[in-house]
Amino acid sequence: MAREPVPCAVRAAVALQAGDVQTDLALPGVAVIDVAFPQAGAVGLQEIVFKNFYTAFLTIRVQRRSPADVAGEGPRKWVTCLRNYCLMPNPHTEEGSQDYFSVFRHQMLCDVDEVMAIRMILRQPSPVWLHFTIEELQIYPRGQESPHKDFPSWLSHLTSREQPANLHGGLPNPEKVSAEVQQMWVLTEMIHANRAAARIGRFDVDGCYDVNLLSYT
Repeated sequence: MAREPVPCAVRAAVALQAGDVQTDLALPGVAVIDVAFPQAGAVGLQEIVFKNFYTAFLTIRVQRRSPADVAGEGPRKWVTCLRNYCLMPNPHTEEGSQDYFSVFRHQMLCDVDEVMAIRMILRQPSPVWLHFTIEELQIYPRGQESPHKDFPSWLSHLTSREQPANLHGGLPNPEKVSAEVQQMWVLTEMIHANRAAARIGRFDVDGCYDVNLLSYT
């Protein structure tokens, strides 16, 4: 059964400048992407999949539904569930800059049920890359596990002649194989030694070379 990502509204990345917010995030090389779930309202997160575009580190914060929402007791709090997740081992090089990534539920630092909004904080400390973001964002709700990679369907319809041989119980004794390989190695060394001796012996006369037997080119 194919997985279906939850419908969501993704805002374009907004670069943070000094003075925008009074936090440590108001630094050069920081951008924010907000994600909301207008249809579902609240979602239990299972997996977040995206393609990187020159973002070096990713932090994820969530807003969760709580009893205070029903009572109307003030704004919801942001909770960090993933902190400085490395996407590029070296921010100054290309490695990881355009790879696909998956962040799973078990990697989260907090409970990610009843999530109403997600804030993705992107960091790129290198001045080499002027633009960075994440693309092709897909969020899968709880209950939709990552599919296992199955064999192609044609492999399950092989005839008896096409079926691969069952090697279990038919493998040779490893000690016997090792002994035979050792014998082959000894024979090979003897052949090489005999050939070398024959080449030298053509011109060797009583321990010295006979000049008359040498050919010149």
